[in-house]
Amino acid sequence: MGAGSHRLAPDDRRQAIVDIAREVFMTEGYADASMSAIAARVGGSKGTLYNYFPSKEALFVAFMRQECEVEAEIAHALDYPQDDLAKALNHLGCKLVRFVLSDKVLSVHRLVIAESQRFPELGRTFYDEGPRIGLMKLAEVFGRWMDEGRLRRADPFHAAEQFGELCKAGLHQRRLWNVAVPTDQEVEANVDRAVEIFLAFYLA
Repeated sequence: MGAGSHRLAPDDRRQAIVDIAREVFMTEGYADASMSAIAARVGGSKGTLYNYFPSKEALFVAFMRQECEVEAEIAHALDYPQDDLAKALNHLGCKLVRFVLSDKVLSVHRLVIAESQRFPELGRTFYDEGPRIGLMKLAEVFGRWMDEGRLRRADPFHAAEQFGELCKAGLHQRRLWNVAVPTDQEVEANVDRAVEIFLAFYLA
């Protein structure tokens, strides 16, 4: 933030703190990151930092929520073809897979996986603020299709979970572990198979 950071408005200063904390958390992990190190990068005292965030956990939650807002954007803008169910599912599936395989999203997922064993509350925060919101939005779409008789009646949230896992099957783990980076053609082929399997069970 630099020497002029004291001139920032409170909201801007808070955002600047979260941005710096993101760098620290991503490079050092939650356990090794310290409020002292973050305060040093911010350019103010640790006491000032605590005025905005009462604990390291609160700062991490703020960082996670910001990342999850980005992740949830895919759910808040579920544009898809209206006339063809298979085409709509294919569009949604490809959008989902390309998003979760992006470098930025994967880096956050790896951090959560690394830290959630020691700090399970962090994993819960991430899930509630990000993936769960996306699933709920997709479930709203599936629930509407069930009401219209396009999909057979079932738990729409469970259907959303199954659809997402089918679309990511194989690709996500290999990308998460840096085994391989799937091509666009591989993503599309994977989603094609996922849609076929999903509709074999859920098509009304």
